[in-house]
This record gives sequence, structure tokens and C-alpha cells, in this order.
Amino acid sequence: MRQRTQTAYGFLSPYLLIFAIFWLWPIIHSFYLSFLSTRRQPWSFNPGMTWGRLTQDPAFYNALWNTLKILAIQVPVMLTLATLLAVLLNSTLLRARGLIRFAFFAPVVIGEAAYAAVFRLMFNDEFGIVNKTLEGIGLDAVSWFSNPTAAMSLIIIAVTWRWVGYNAIIILSGLQSIPQDVYEAATLDRVSPHQQFLYITLPLLKPVIVFCLVLSVIGSMQLFAEPYLITNLGGPGGATETLGLYLYKQAFLNLNFGYASAIAYTIAALAVSISILNLWLGRERS
Repeated sequence: MRQRTQTAYGFLSPYLLIFAIFWLWPIIHSFYLSFLSTRRQPWSFNPGMTWGRLTQDPAFYNALWNTLKILAIQVPVMLTLATLLAVLLNSTLLRARGLIRFAFFAPVVIGEAAYAAVFRLMFNDEFGIVNKTLEGIGLDAVSWFSNPTAAMSLIIIAVTWRWVGYNAIIILSGLQSIPQDVYEAATLDRVSPHQQFLYITLPLLKPVIVFCLVLSVIGSMQLFAEPYLITNLGGPGGATETLGLYLYKQAFLNLNFGYASAIAYTIAALAVSISILNLWLGRERS
């Protein structure tokens, strides 16, 4: 038995070695860096310049507020749309369901740079199709890239567009696992489709929706590509700067790796805390 165990670990050893070098060691090393002042050579142990700075850095609090704002607005809207979309995609009246499902899932496959360029063109203040449409129906054009509220709305729209189909497919898999006998019995008891959705579908989908919620929370805490590519490094004036983008600026623009590591661990701690809270709120109660 012991020899078989050693043989199994022998086959696993190449993976474990790669795992330790490229995943485990960077995590440990970045935690060590979070206690170092890296602005000047030689680097020195100075937690006050990293962890201490977090408590009094207005730019960090601005990025944290923007991230939580996106999390509080975008994630509920996206999951609501994804749930409704999953119900529609599960309809037996829908033809070419496979093609339509792929069409809604396709935004995840598209490269971030490509879709960001399309959004910048669509929402361009001067010749974008969105402003042209607004003017065509008698509304004022919106300064999407110079107005802080409009820029934040643009980020929320872009992130929602990209991930709503992905979450809808996950929720759709949960829908298809619900036994049809439940709906047939409810129909015989003259329960309306609306009541079936509220009192049967949603409760049975709760574990899947909570799973999507946790994934969305983690993704929102790491949000980087959209504010970097669409609103040009979190503009205007840091109005769309997220924690992920602020970490990037500190690490690769300011070369302040110690402070960036402290921000990274703060992001991870916040994501884990919010996810655990969501799991606790979404747990099954007797």
C-alpha cells in the first residue's frame, strides 16, 4: 500500500513541482513583498509604507468605492438578466436553441481589446452610434468619457454585456436539472406560470445563482480590462478606477511592488469575505 502511494505521488511530482514554482511561491513571495518598502534601493522592511499606507491613501479608497459601486449595481442587474435569459433559452418554443445560446455566450469568447475598441466607437461622444440614436429620438447626447457618472455607467454596461450570457448558460444548466414532474404537479394544482417561477423555479435555482454570485463578486473585485481599455486608465479623473487597475498602476507604472502586493492581498481578503457572506446568506435553512 505504501509503495502504491509513493508511485502515485511520483506521477504527481512534475505537476506539484510546477505548481510550487509558478503558483505557490509567487503567492508567498508577494506576501513577503507586502511588508517591504520598494520605492528605493535597497528594499527595506517597512510595513508602515505598505499596509499602513492603505489606511490613509485617498486614491485607494476611491478605487475601493468605485469597485464596490460596480459590485453593488452591476452584479444584481447582471444576475437578474441572466436568470430571465436562462428561462427564455430553456423555452421549448424557441427554435435553433443551440445557435441562440452560443450567440449569447459568444461575448466571453471575444478578446477584451476587440470588444473594448467596439464599445469606444459605439459610445464615442461625437460620432458614436449610441449618441446618434439618442439625438435621433430627441434626447441630448451623453459625454460618456468626460462625465464621471456616464463613464461609470459605460463600464457597468460593458461588463454586463460581456458576462450576462456566461451566467445565463450556468443558470440554464440548473434549470434543466429541475424535474418536470414538479411543474406538472403545479399545473394540475392550477398554479400560474408566474407563481411557478417565484415559488418553484427560483428556490430550486438558489444554489446555482449563489454560485454565479460568488464568481461575479470575485470577478468584480479583480476588474481591470474594462476601465483600462474603455475609459483610458480609469478616467475621467479616476472616476472609474478600480482596485485591480490601481494595483496595476502601483506595480507597473510606479514600480511600487510592496504597496501593490498589499493591495493585492486586500483585494483577495475582500473577495473572500464577501463571497463567504454570500454563501452564508444563501445557505439552506431548515
